[in-house]
Amino acid sequence: MKTKLVRTVTVLISVILAFFWLYPFIIIFINSLKTKSALFANPLTISKSSFNNYIQAFKDLDFVQSFFNSLLITVSSVILITILASMAAYALARTNSKISSIIYYLCAATMLIPFQSIMIPLITIFGKIDFLNRFSLILMNTGLSLSLSIILYYGAFLGVPRSIDEAAMLDGANTIKAFFGVILPAVAPMTGTVIILNAMKIWNDYLLPSLVINKDGMYTIPIKMYYFFSETNSQWQLALAGLVLAIMPIIILFILLQKQIMHSATEGAIQ
Repeated sequence: MKTKLVRTVTVLISVILAFFWLYPFIIIFINSLKTKSALFANPLTISKSSFNNYIQAFKDLDFVQSFFNSLLITVSSVILITILASMAAYALARTNSKISSIIYYLCAATMLIPFQSIMIPLITIFGKIDFLNRFSLILMNTGLSLSLSIILYYGAFLGVPRSIDEAAMLDGANTIKAFFGVILPAVAPMTGTVIILNAMKIWNDYLLPSLVINKDGMYTIPIKMYYFFSETNSQWQLALAGLVLAIMPIIILFILLQKQIMHSATEGAIQ
């Protein structure tokens, strides 16, 4: 009886917490189906719904092009971050020297530097060499996200026994083959965590793309979202519909990688 009571209370608390977490998303979706007048009349009620807002938002956002831009920048950045951070962290984890310790702590120290303090010099330098827009944004995202990713991978690689490296070497694999064929798959849950954290950050970022991208046809979804707001008129119903369209890819990615993320979190807690 005691076990059933504890289980029931746990489920009840979980449902309540889930409701509070999902409540903002529910409100966003409900209001994305309303007209502007109905939205401002009472945003907390369900009224006559229509998907016209989604059709209009899809057109106004130039969703296909802006989605492609966001996808290109996010995927390219995440791939570079994952490869570079994993290789750097593996080298640091397998090297017992003062230099590797210094590099590790430098990575941790750079996380304390706010982006706002370096954004003006960064954009100025890239602007002087005429190296802005999508490709430069990918490089900036990679550089700004490497420190955290290296630290995450570093802890994961410390949990991988050196005997695995040695066994791969005995089987005839060189360092590169051993790393990508044996070591990196051993920390797959951490790779999932690194991917989702960086993908969410880059996909939803507005500040850096707004500073770097200055050509039509290269704007990302967060930048295009400001199309719905002006000095004289704010189209909240279309903005909410666009927001739902924008967050769906990240939600799908999280659902696909949630097992790896949870496994990484519980594994880290045990260690």
